[in-house]
Amino acid sequence: MSHLNRLPLAVAVVTAQLSMPLLADEILDTLTVTANAATKTYTPFIETPQAISMVEHNDWEKRGAESVQRAANYTPGVFTNQIGASNRYDYLVLRGFADGSINNTFLDGLKVMSDGGSFSSLVIDPWFLDSIEIVKGPASVLYGRASPGGLVAQTSRRPEFIPSGELRLRVGNNAQRSAAFDLTGPMDIDHRLAFRLTGLARAADTQFGPVKEERYAIAPQLTWAISDATSLTLHAYLQHEPEGGYHSGLPYEGTVTHHAGQRISNNFFEGEKAFETFKRDQLMLGYELEHYFSDTLKARQQMRYSKTDVELAQVYAFGWASDTELNRSFSGGDESMHTLTIDNQIEAQLSTGAVNHTLLMGIDYQRRNNNVIWTSGTFPSIDAFNPQYGYGLDTMYPPYREKRELEQTGLYLQDQLSLGNWHASLGLRHDWVEITNTNKDSNTDTDLDVTQFSGRAGLLYRFDNGIAPYLSYSTSFSPNSTSDQNGNLLAPTKGEQKEIGLKYQPTNTKDHYSVALFDITQKNIATKLPNETFYRATGEIQSRGVELEAYSQLTNAASVRAGYSYTDVTLKKTNDANQGNKNNQSPRHQIGVWGQYAFQSGVLFGLDVGLGVRYHADMYADEANTEKVPNYTLVDASIGYDLGRLGLKGMSAQLNAANLLNKEYVASCYDINFCYFGAERNVTATLNYAF
Repeated sequence: MSHLNRLPLAVAVVTAQLSMPLLADEILDTLTVTANAATKTYTPFIETPQAISMVEHNDWEKRGAESVQRAANYTPGVFTNQIGASNRYDYLVLRGFADGSINNTFLDGLKVMSDGGSFSSLVIDPWFLDSIEIVKGPASVLYGRASPGGLVAQTSRRPEFIPSGELRLRVGNNAQRSAAFDLTGPMDIDHRLAFRLTGLARAADTQFGPVKEERYAIAPQLTWAISDATSLTLHAYLQHEPEGGYHSGLPYEGTVTHHAGQRISNNFFEGEKAFETFKRDQLMLGYELEHYFSDTLKARQQMRYSKTDVELAQVYAFGWASDTELNRSFSGGDESMHTLTIDNQIEAQLSTGAVNHTLLMGIDYQRRNNNVIWTSGTFPSIDAFNPQYGYGLDTMYPPYREKRELEQTGLYLQDQLSLGNWHASLGLRHDWVEITNTNKDSNTDTDLDVTQFSGRAGLLYRFDNGIAPYLSYSTSFSPNSTSDQNGNLLAPTKGEQKEIGLKYQPTNTKDHYSVALFDITQKNIATKLPNETFYRATGEIQSRGVELEAYSQLTNAASVRAGYSYTDVTLKKTNDANQGNKNNQSPRHQIGVWGQYAFQSGVLFGLDVGLGVRYHADMYADEANTEKVPNYTLVDASIGYDLGRLGLKGMSAQLNAANLLNKEYVASCYDINFCYFGAERNVTATLNYAF
């Protein structure tokens, strides 16, 4: 059977599997948990010598998550509350590395080309995604610049050759309302063309005064089976956000503790409605081309172009001016960013004696050009306990204009070897990175032009009973955004990780369990002496910890997902008094447990319920370790009903509550001047129709 003729059959098998009990080992094999992002090949989770967590579309829909960061709430080693209730960006702190937490996302194998040093960070609505794979630890060997904590790989829903559709309506507190649809199927009788059209409109108030969220997105796609050996998928993603929600922090005194005998409400808005703007428009266009030369040799090319426009205006608080009033300043931005990413791969399967190899060779390219205009000014103070609004700017400073350019070219090679039950992975990559930031007012540049090697080696033994111990070593790099005494950008940070772990997947089940112990060191972090205006690449952070994760289908009716992570992040070198302290915005302990139960018979047949608990503990509020964020526990719940039991075929209803007990808490602090309130209770009701 040809490669592409297998596609409709594979889709049919998986669709049937989701709607009936497991019948045979052959079907079970098609549902093996894979680790595509960790290797860029279809590799079973149980044979990948690296910690990986997978979140499926159905998982976050059951929990009512409406952003990628909320979809990852129950993933060990991932902190999703860095900026509390804000949904503007997807903040995902991996293994304690808060820096760059909005710049480590990937989509369909290509980096989401955000500019972490500006306001132009992109997000993808999870309605358009099929799964999210979180790769723990350095992954630069396949992707180039990336956080040493790992990466978040998002996979889009793609066109299918079996027709289906879905409509979703949702309402909730804070005036939440949304409508979404998803349609896919063949376009011709020969099953050579398939389409997918996915769309969403969503709006809501927030818990912070007049601030709102609003989003419209659509994604048309077309897959063309050019021949039995060649396929082409064209895809686009267009997103318009007139309102980007809240994104600000308040002092530790007044939020966590009392200030002058009073506490600030978690609904307090410190800005000004007339000066509160966040608009973001995203356009992504791309294609995926794949060709099989034979059963053992294939080539792939992926390309994506994106254009992003961001407009920002915000009045924010900065410290106390008196017992009741907060200082305020103004920040503005107008940014236009263009990016291009291309990845070319050749994958070959061969044998040398008794050793089987999956070879992957690739070359990728990234380019980013962001033109920014940043404005700032001073604003009258505001009473945090009896706020009065309607003020205007005191002072507006001259704008700062900059052109921010980046180019990266990477050449990589990976060999996945297997000999009996032994599985090894070896990888090497060489990157060329050029960064130029041009001050358009003074016409001066800050530059970085470096080359960088990255590597990875892992070894795993898979016992016949499903147990698989492994060990691995990997490295990473990420460019610095600060300058030295000569005005040049600092050398990139470098990370290295040593990891040992154990995975277990019982035979003939989708259950999987894992434990991982890791030690990550990141060097060349920007540090600064108090009496100097420039930075040195001398800082060092060490993150050590353990992660435990389990997914078990206990019975046909009950399943549970559970995780625990211990993350100890130390500032090893800082050139200041913080040396030896613990990093902030990184809870040392995190626990997440979500259970789901679907009634299979009786009067409650068709009803399913879910309950989850999230616990975060032992987190500092600042690098000086002067204060701590209080520990907090959050409870989430869901209840759903299959309306098909009432004769409404394909329809279902669901009620979700995040932070069910409406706990008031501070989620995290950047420092003692900026702490972030956690989201209040969020309740949504959803009506879904699948056909």
